[in-house]
Amino acid sequence: MAQCFFAALLTPRLGGIFFSTSPPLVGVVACTVGLLRRVPVAYWAMDLNPDQLIALGKVKPTDFSARFLEAVNRFILRRSNLVIALDRFMADRLRARGVPDSKMLVQPPWPHEEHIEDVDRASNPFRQRHGLTGDRFVVMYSGNHSPSNPLKTLLDAAVRLKDDASIQFLFVGGGLGKREVEDTIRLHALSNARSLPYQPMSELRYSLSAADAHVVSLGNEMVGIIHPCKVYGAMAVGRPILYFGPGESHVADLLTDDPIGLRVVHGDVGGAVEAILSLRDMAQAARAEMGRTAQRLLRQTLAQSFLCRRHCDAMERALSLAPSTPATVSPAPRPAAHAPVSAGTT
Repeated sequence: MAQCFFAALLTPRLGGIFFSTSPPLVGVVACTVGLLRRVPVAYWAMDLNPDQLIALGKVKPTDFSARFLEAVNRFILRRSNLVIALDRFMADRLRARGVPDSKMLVQPPWPHEEHIEDVDRASNPFRQRHGLTGDRFVVMYSGNHSPSNPLKTLLDAAVRLKDDASIQFLFVGGGLGKREVEDTIRLHALSNARSLPYQPMSELRYSLSAADAHVVSLGNEMVGIIHPCKVYGAMAVGRPILYFGPGESHVADLLTDDPIGLRVVHGDVGGAVEAILSLRDMAQAARAEMGRTAQRLLRQTLAQSFLCRRHCDAMERALSLAPSTPATVSPAPRPAAHAPVSAGTT
């Protein structure tokens, strides 16, 4: 961060600064340099803190660290000419902090379309390499294993289904929640579950296509704090979504508006088992139709070309302004819940 500060401070002909949430306090550097250099700044909010720390019980709202982070947040939001929120729930949290629609763009991140495509099940080298042959139904969670995306209900369902040889659970990725996965597999001697590391980007199309259903999880208290990006990879390869999370959330909006998957409440192990068996026993043509619907939705409203163009248009408007001038945009009609645009965008 010190290097970032001096690099930004000394960069000649600086036109503006664009930053995100990693490392967490880099916005302080960006906004401070923006003030000193008198250039506009744009902020892409990938997650919100101290909201996440409070929701996870790591800190209390009255703790000094929480109050300090909140003060930093408000400084960053006040100084930013453009604030990009990932869904309507995150936008609501930012509005509550005083961010006007006139300088907010609400849209999800685009999927890695150049690395993701549907690979035929029978010839998929990932399935062959890991012995996923025949009609074995693969339920996959792929990505960061985090307390913010709890997997306990899914793991408990895997334990209940341990004697069903037709189903294989794959947990691909890493993170703090990986230990819970591996401990459960070891403790219950689960032959129907396997833990694998992150896959190289070049292998992503094969690993994601190896699943028959993709798990997306969002903690009940995480709505509007983090964004479940895993859903877009599953949609890109045309697989049904098995969503664990609250009904008022971005993924629930997607599932409500279009038949692309099933939702399970955290803690409802019986419901999870029923949903998994329902997807397994569904006719292949019906599952394929769910996948095609997801891909069609992705192409129509969530495509990389569309979202990246909108993102860049908003950036160009914001970074062409003086630091004290908000990036006023024309309000748009309220879209369908799954659309990537909201009021305050054009």
